[in-house]
Amino acid sequence: MTDTTTSTASMTATARQNRLPGNALLGLFLAGFISILTECLPAGLLPELGRTLHTGVSLTGQTVTLYALATALGAIPLARATATWPRKNVLQLALAVVAVSNVLTAMSSDFTLTMVLRFIAGLGTGLIWPLLGGYAARLAR
Repeated sequence: MTDTTTSTASMTATARQNRLPGNALLGLFLAGFISILTECLPAGLLPELGRTLHTGVSLTGQTVTLYALATALGAIPLARATATWPRKNVLQLALAVVAVSNVLTAMSSDFTLTMVLRFIAGLGTGLIWPLLGGYAARLAR
């Protein structure tokens, strides 16, 4: 009777280890989705953004370019600067930076302010991407 209990407990532990980490995967998906959405969404709204910001469509398109540039330039230095911080806190901070800068961007009617906010959002995303790789590697173990 003891062998059956031990065997059942062992099988349950193995089943838990083999189970897909759904919540963690959903969190990673949402972080990546928010990052990509924040980068690409303005491309579909350029005429409307241009009218709001009183600029041409081509100049308004630089909001996408600046965001991508900030992401590329910020990824490595920000990952190194926060390397000793708890990863969960860094991810939460990065998502908060992106969220707050997106809200402020949505309320902005000044082109310069919008560009600064897009750069800050890009830095937040530059911090998210290295974290996603590390989390994914940890989940795959």
